[in-house]
Parts: sequence; structure tokens; C-alpha cells
Amino acid sequence: MIGLDTNVLVRYLTQDDPVQSLKAEEIIERRLTENNPGFISVVAIVETVWVLDRAYRLAAHKIAAAVERILQADTFVVENEQEVFTAMVALKKGHSFADALIAALGAKAGCSFTLTFDQKAVRLPGFKLP
Repeated sequence: MIGLDTNVLVRYLTQDDPVQSLKAEEIIERRLTENNPGFISVVAIVETVWVLDRAYRLAAHKIAAAVERILQADTFVVENEQEVFTAMVALKKGHSFADALIAALGAKAGCSFTLTFDQKAVRLPGFKLP
């Protein structure tokens, strides 16, 4: 198994750099297998979503579709896959991917809730205002 950084994922998903995108494609489509998958950390997936949103201005549904493709691929191992899935579903519903992931990871860790000052985050299950 090999780890994949945010920039490899972004180059693969956006195909915006002729040299790096080709290398990312080679890695993801030819080198990774079910027996030798690519590991995607929670940090890398959150950064990828952030970059696609902020730098590339992709619509939430397109970003959610990209995350869903990653989750469905047999050649990736995604850290905290179920919680990433929960965050992807929240993103499809117009919520913040990162906020939803924070709540899901807190719940997984046994938190009864997560305190926040964020008025948008508090709309998600698992958050409360202090």
C-alpha cells in the first residue's frame, strides 16, 4: 500500500497539469490494485474537497461525486471510510464536508456532541452551541 497526497488526487481529478496529471493517472489507473491499493488519509480527502471547492470552484454535487468515486474504487483504502461517506452525503445536502466529518469522527470516538460557535455547523446532527 502507498499513501496518496492531496496534490496527486487533485491532479488526477482535475487533469489540469499535463505532466503531473499524466503521472497521477499512471499511478492511480495502472500501479494501484486491490492487492496494492492507495491509502487516502482523512486529511488528504478534506484537503482535496477544500481545493476543489475553493481553488477550482466546483459545485458541491460535483465534489460529492468525486468523493463517491473515490469511496467506490477498489484500489483505494480511505481512512475512516464510513465517516467520509457520511460527510459526502452531507455535502450533497448542502452542508460543509469538513463540518460533517468532524461530527462523524466525534460520534465514532464516543462524543455525545461536538461544541461549535459555527451557526451553519450547528444545523448538522452532532453539533451544539456552547
